Parts: sequence; C-alpha cells; structure tokens
Amino acid sequence: MKTEGHALASKPPQADAQQAPHSSDLGNKWTQREDVPSPSIVVEKTPHTVAGSISSYSPSPRLTPAANNPPPQKLPAETTQDDDDKYDSDDATTLGSLEFSLMYEQESHTLQCCIIKAKGLKPMDSNGLADPYVKLHLLPGASKSNKLRTKTLKTTLNPVWNETLVYHGITDEEMLRKTLRLSVSDEDTFGHNEFIGETRVALKKLKFNQKKHFNVCLERVIPVIQFWCEERGRILVSLMYNSQKNCLVVGVIRCAHLAAMDTNGYSDPFVKVCLKPDMGKKAKNKTQIKKKSLNPEFNEEFYYDIKHGELAKKILDISVWDYDMGKSNDFIGGCQLGIQAKGECLKHWYECLKNKDKKFERWHVLTNDSSAQFED
Repeated sequence: MKTEGHALASKPPQADAQQAPHSSDLGNKWTQREDVPSPSIVVEKTPHTVAGSISSYSPSPRLTPAANNPPPQKLPAETTQDDDDKYDSDDATTLGSLEFSLMYEQESHTLQCCIIKAKGLKPMDSNGLADPYVKLHLLPGASKSNKLRTKTLKTTLNPVWNETLVYHGITDEEMLRKTLRLSVSDEDTFGHNEFIGETRVALKKLKFNQKKHFNVCLERVIPVIQFWCEERGRILVSLMYNSQKNCLVVGVIRCAHLAAMDTNGYSDPFVKVCLKPDMGKKAKNKTQIKKKSLNPEFNEEFYYDIKHGELAKKILDISVWDYDMGKSNDFIGGCQLGIQAKGECLKHWYECLKNKDKKFERWHVLTNDSSAQFED
C-alpha cells in the first residue's frame, strides 16, 4: 500500500488540466477533463486529501504528461508503506523510515516489539553509510531502567534486524498511559553514538493480543519529559496465605528492567522483604545477590507466622538494592502492599486476604518514592 505522499509525487495533479490552454499534444484523456470545476479536486486513487498539496503546486506554462512532479509532502507519523520504493528527499524523509510490529500479550503481561527493518537512513559516516541500531524506551520511566536495544548492523542505510525485544511485567493499566519511544542511532566505535531519528507510539492504540504493524518516517529528537516519581524497574511477586500452617508465604520470583546503578551499566541486585509493623527481626528477609543483571531471577520464598485476621493491619514492604562491596548499598526502587496501598498493590493484597491457600502472582512497579530508601 503506497503512502499519500507517494501518490501525490507519482501522479500529476488533475487541477492543471483546466488551466492549460494548449492541449493539442496531450491526447483525448486530457481534453475529457477540461470541465473540472475546481483546482482543489483530489488526485484519482488517492485515499485522503492532503492539505496544501494542490495549492502549493505552480503549473508550468504548458502541461505535458512528462511534467515535473510537485514538491513531495511530509508523510504522516503513522502511515505504512509495503513497497520498496525510495522515499522522497525532503526534510522529514531524509532521516529514513522504520518498520516494526507491536503486540501486547495480556495473559503473560509482555509487550513484544519486533524490529523488522529500516530504509533510507541518513548517512552518518564518512563513507556515506551508517552503523545503525534501534533503542526502545517506555515513557514515562527511568532513563536506564527500561531501555532495550537491537544489535548493531555495520555499513548500511537499509538494515534488516528481524529482532524481537520483550518488555516483561506490563500491566493493562500501563498500556493505557505508556508511550513507546523507538530511536535509531549510528554506533561510533571511537566516539559518541549519533542520533538519527525517532518515532513514538501510544500503547493505548494497541488491541490486546493482536499484533499491529507500523512503517513510519523517523522524526527529529523530541524532548523527554522527566517525572518526579521515577520508575526504577518492576518486580514479580507471589502471595499466599497457608491456612494449615497459619503463615503468609511471600515469593520473590524475578525483576525486570532494573535501573543500572554501577558504572559498567549493570547492577548487583538483591531484594529485601519486610512485614510491618511490630514484627521484629523475624519479619526481615532478603534474597541472594545476582551479579551484573538488570533482569535477575530469584525464585525464593519467605514465610511469616501470623494469624489471618492480623494481616489487614500489616504492610508488606518490598525493596530492591544494588550490592556494593565495602560501602553502602544503593537503593534501586521499592513498593508497598497493604490495605492502604493503591492500584495493583492493593488488588494483590486483597486477593491474598480473600482467598486462602491460593497463590496469586502480580507485577509491581518499583519507584524511588519509598520509605525503604535507607537501610537498617
């Protein structure tokens, strides 16, 4: 399917048929259109009228079938183009285009981003080529905690990746308010990587469990709005109240897209779980340390001896830390579950209270807004 800009660039506007007095050499197909009432008539086979496309065209004194094409128009931000024709060289399309698909799997809470290819990228190196890669970033969120990237392809302006990047722990609520930023950059081995262009997709445009295909023109950089309460990753937690043993079972399964706290671009994370208040040292537990990982798997369970009726008065504080040998550990992010919590944290706690002997797993967002920022 051709884009609107392509249709306008490949076919002379019909409006000139009325304005051209010399039609002897044009054939009958032009003389049949001399009764066109207005120069704003839409070009045939064009699905939509592009504003300003006809009015910006200045006809030559004599119209011939070989007349020059009108100036190419800027393509919309989310059009698709399936053919392999080259893009017109205006200010918007000289950055190139990016083809990709997105799908949100509701059951697994994963956002699957398949980066297919780019075409006609702007040359960035002295050899007239580039070494491109694609980076993904969920907005709003921490700048390092939720970035994914493809491999780098060397010396090409038309890279083909066919690479799938996956975000774990995405909730239905986040799909309504998050935006996915896709940026293309040129990797420079001996200097700073250079930005080529980007595009953004509001995730609310996706239908659950349905793949959506995109083929869009890259745009110049758009400023990223920073939020005070910063997301630092997410954690998958399980809860179950065991009525036979009269205990709360808390499972720390895994974390995803944690913020990088070390200079090597990674963290050495571990998780602390504490049931508050008035539970003493027996209420404090922590997992093993996972070295150099932003997506660690723990699969550890902790048991708290407590009567079921007392759980409504308790708060489960979960915090993730970066281990630093010989100095204070760095706080990455945390969340709290209890009857005074909100959103997913509140739902998870109520599920556990109302359904004894049944395990419930939920993803929770880690933020830097937590009372657990200081180690005991």
